[in-house]
Amino acid sequence: MSKPVSLRFLGAANTVTGSRYLIDTGHTRILVDCGLFQGYKYLRERNWKPLPIDPAKIDAVVLTHAHLDHSGYLPVLVQQGFEGKVYATPATHDLCEILLRDAGKLQEEEADFRNRHQKTRHAPAKPLYTVRDAEIALKRFRTIHFGKPATIGDCEITTHPNGHILGSGSVLVKARGREILFSGDLGRPHDLIMYPPEPPVGCDYLVVESTYGDRLHDHHDLESNMADIISDTARQGGTTLIPSFAVGRAQAMIYLLYKLKQKKRIPNLPVYLDSPMAISATELLVQHHALHRLSKEECHEACSQVHYTRTREESIALSQQQMPCIIISASGMATGGRVLHHLKRLVVDDRNSVVFAGYQAPGTRGARLVNGEQTIRIHGDDFPVHAKIHSLDFLSAHADYEEILKWLEGIPVAPKQTFVTHGDEEAADSFRCKLKQRFGWRACVPDHGETVTLD
Repeated sequence: MSKPVSLRFLGAANTVTGSRYLIDTGHTRILVDCGLFQGYKYLRERNWKPLPIDPAKIDAVVLTHAHLDHSGYLPVLVQQGFEGKVYATPATHDLCEILLRDAGKLQEEEADFRNRHQKTRHAPAKPLYTVRDAEIALKRFRTIHFGKPATIGDCEITTHPNGHILGSGSVLVKARGREILFSGDLGRPHDLIMYPPEPPVGCDYLVVESTYGDRLHDHHDLESNMADIISDTARQGGTTLIPSFAVGRAQAMIYLLYKLKQKKRIPNLPVYLDSPMAISATELLVQHHALHRLSKEECHEACSQVHYTRTREESIALSQQQMPCIIISASGMATGGRVLHHLKRLVVDDRNSVVFAGYQAPGTRGARLVNGEQTIRIHGDDFPVHAKIHSLDFLSAHADYEEILKWLEGIPVAPKQTFVTHGDEEAADSFRCKLKQRFGWRACVPDHGETVTLD
């Protein structure tokens, strides 16, 4: 009889962030994703707590994609003794080169800001990790290609494109006769830039995301909605601020604005991309053009309309500009980065608009603004919210529940068990019910830290 294989949920269980799943065959331990927790304080505090397993005993990490809630804990894992390899597609590796360094830099800058302005409960404030820590972690990476199996101990891993961002994929792990499919963050069939997800492969066990497990995206005219917001704001002499995820949504937004200008549906306003990370990710769009719908020429044309704000000094100058313009800046949930400095200036003026173009995790500034809070705290100070706040979730790179269900219709055989993860409690349980109603599948929502045996 073969040895038992276990699956342990070390993150993204009853929450949208901190994606971490441990497969243990008794011989090989693989961590699928290694993400940061974001949102509520009690979740962020998990980033500072050691894993309940010694990182030195983990043989490898496999990434579904580069977003920090899936990759951002890697420098900490290495700090704590992980010595194995990190497997990722070439585009995911290239994006992690940008994202992890930038995350370390932002954490260093945030700690420095809090120390200089004495806005910390911990003296001195320290970053979770530094740029140097990120660079050490990046040396662990090994690239794997879509559809090409790789062997790790007594396991085999294969990635398949899932349409979320450049390089993202679902991951199939074959472990001692069991096949476990991790959907990763699932993209949408009609994304502005990315190709639709490939149909799922057969598996015994399925781990599926549920970010929008209880919601459908609006299907309004995307171009008209965005054109109206920008035109109305400019007419009042205001600026449109778009907090945007540096990887994925920033590039989609650049392309959307390019199309609107080409069709003369918005004024010829200057467009600024104020995020070094997003600038670098945008350049990768051209390099990896085979992974998305746009040609090299379209990429170059769309990107040529944008003013890139690379230095801190350029960003400060932009934040003081009074003329109407469009600013795209990270982070997408307004949790940190340069967007906060723009938000402080713009949110207090009712001529301005703030447009959130993706999922806002509960507890983040983005979620609080979208939910109508009248004041918002930034860098220890409170700012009255007078700007118009818009949430265009139909720009999200996450499939809604109907799109996920349609994707799952393509699975060859029903899994023995489905685990619903990467969603808040209501979304995950709602999607669990939908799986039972639509397919009659056995499905559950695992608890944080829960371990299950895969028969």
